Amino acid sequence: MNSTIVIYGGHGGVGSAAARLLHKRGFALHLVGRNEAALGSLAQELEATMTTGDVTDPALFGQVAEAVGKECGGLVYAVGTINLGSLQRLTPEDFLQDFQVNAVGAAMAVKSLLPALKRSARPASVVLYSSVAVAQGFAFHTSMGLAKGAVEGLTRSLAAELAPRIRVNAIAPSLTATPLAEKLLANEKVTETITRNHALQRLGSAEDIAGLTDFLMSDQASWITGQVIGVDGGRSTLRTSG
Repeated sequence: MNSTIVIYGGHGGVGSAAARLLHKRGFALHLVGRNEAALGSLAQELEATMTTGDVTDPALFGQVAEAVGKECGGLVYAVGTINLGSLQRLTPEDFLQDFQVNAVGAAMAVKSLLPALKRSARPASVVLYSSVAVAQGFAFHTSMGLAKGAVEGLTRSLAAELAPRIRVNAIAPSLTATPLAEKLLANEKVTETITRNHALQRLGSAEDIAGLTDFLMSDQASWITGQVIGVDGGRSTLRTSG
């Protein structure tokens, strides 16, 4: 059995898909999330341990570290927000909430597990999540762009600080069809428009993001660190029409 991997947002779309892939790879898992019933069901399926709580509660990170113990092989922080709106509509509380959940939570998750990550028998791996909106720039994404931009800065800073024992990378998806995006995708016309804006003419799936997560956690990615990798159907770099 490989070292334990901690997955924050373990019952979410990307988190649960990544958990299933990592379980197949032979990793023991510790799942973290707010929904106790959903988390418990997945933990039972994957023979994983779990901690229930909210990443805006500072006590959660210590609880997770205590539950995991002395050694940890990696961390997946699959927690995020989609809070879209004009600059005029957004409040200081909106900005602080998005920053807390996306950036501060990620930093605290790494910090709390740092001693255990350093004790990993194999070089440990950390995977965080940004967004295509950081590199591309979209209207009404001010709060998300701010928070996810911080995640990219955090990724590179930690990768430099924690090398060579711990690798740190981020994945920057475009819009992915997961429960987090349900409200946005409820409008069929909006969904069709966004789909057409991708060169590959479809939205992402949880499995698309989880596949790269699984790879980055594996020894196959042992020479990759400090990278922000787009999984976005070409949206950040390609235009297929004038």
